[in-house]
Amino acid sequence: MDYMLSFDIHSPEQEIHSTKYLAKGVRVFVKRDDLIHPFISGNKWRKLKYHLIEAKRLEKKKLCTFGGAWSNHLLATACAGALFGFKTKAFVRGEQVNNPVLSLCQVYGMELEFVSRESYRNKEELKSIVKDKDTFIIEEGGFGPLALNGCEELIYELANKYNHLFVASGTGTTTAGLQKGLNNSNLTTTLHTVPVLKNGEFIRTEIESLGVSSQQIEFHTDYHFGGYAKSKPELLEFIKTFVAQTGILIEPTYTGKLFYAVDDLIQKDYFRPNDKILILHTGGLTGFLGMYERFTF
Repeated sequence: MDYMLSFDIHSPEQEIHSTKYLAKGVRVFVKRDDLIHPFISGNKWRKLKYHLIEAKRLEKKKLCTFGGAWSNHLLATACAGALFGFKTKAFVRGEQVNNPVLSLCQVYGMELEFVSRESYRNKEELKSIVKDKDTFIIEEGGFGPLALNGCEELIYELANKYNHLFVASGTGTTTAGLQKGLNNSNLTTTLHTVPVLKNGEFIRTEIESLGVSSQQIEFHTDYHFGGYAKSKPELLEFIKTFVAQTGILIEPTYTGKLFYAVDDLIQKDYFRPNDKILILHTGGLTGFLGMYERFTF
């Protein structure tokens, strides 16, 4: 089991030096989880870690999961399977397509099975197809209590104390894990989440289903830019400017919306002078490949 724990995590807290943030009297830092691994990065690793440990404990030989055609979770699972000695399979939502992310999944040895959107909604039936003594099933996006444990650990790594911690959310798992870690550490840091889908308040229910209260969490639901994987020119322009000025790559689906939200809130004087803000970079940068054509230069 020891080699499972030898995964080299390199995730510093990096300050963004910006004159506009300085003018507002706040300091902004980034927890660079995107640096953990090229493909098993950010919250993808944190959500997978205890799934992998449990699969090893149960002596499973194969991992099976679910996702869309551009899913960073699929790629992370494929790569982790190859690295830690599992075969991997994924049910992919929608018609059969080829793209760089799915090609990388296959390079890492993942078996892909494309299913209709209707069939995909009935995941219990799909699970029954692969349910055997050798297969360990991981929910879409790594959702679940095991993922919660991995995300919680991030709080215990922090070298500094912050007034605010920001994270993007799709399912709420990472947000729930972070709040659990804050609670267990007795920290007064306020956790903020930026849902990347429309009507993001539903994530409260997801968080509660994992046994974590959402009452202390601040939700910022106006930064979805039209919905999941949707964007607008102002978001794309922000991403281009931010990346060129900081050298930190972000993408339009998750991290771009997150960093835009923090920047916008700073300009609107949401924070108090001398506040220290930490933004969690959740990785998933291969998502840029599916949206690069939207950018104009």
